[in-house]
Amino acid sequence: MVLRSFGDKKPILGSDVYVDEAATVIGDVHLHDGSSIWPGAVIRADDASVDIGRWTAMMDLSFAEAPKGRPVVVGDGCIVSHGARLHGCSIGNDSLVGLGAMILDGATVGACSVVAAGTLVPPGTKIPHESFVMGTPAKMIRQTNSSDLTWLHDELKLIAAKAKIYRSSSQASI
Repeated sequence: MVLRSFGDKKPILGSDVYVDEAATVIGDVHLHDGSSIWPGAVIRADDASVDIGRWTAMMDLSFAEAPKGRPVVVGDGCIVSHGARLHGCSIGNDSLVGLGAMILDGATVGACSVVAAGTLVPPGTKIPHESFVMGTPAKMIRQTNSSDLTWLHDELKLIAAKAKIYRSSSQASI
């Protein structure tokens, strides 16, 4: 795990946070209770802050950067999937950002939403609460439903259980 200060900005970790040894967290980053940062994830907050909510998972190879004047905020109970990129944007509580999706400067994704794999959310786009969006650029396909949110919460439970195992062992057995 690489936790690194940038000038006077340093990461703040809540309780039960898991940061993988192959992840990088730099600068003004707040990882709230129970959040998890997986292998290869990079969170860089050298210009503006990055705030990762409670029980939120930044999965393998995900990336979050907060350019000057554009903080990144990811709400509670979110999954930012493998290879997803967040740049100066905000994601509401209980949302999923799919594999390889990209959410750009000033975009907001409302709570209880799904951004499908490979989706591009252009700068300044406002995705309403409970939206299922996909495409390049993102277009609303439908509203999310209870099945979408049940799946998300079940996945978060599995991720939290796995993070607990990783936290308890400082080095994998070979």
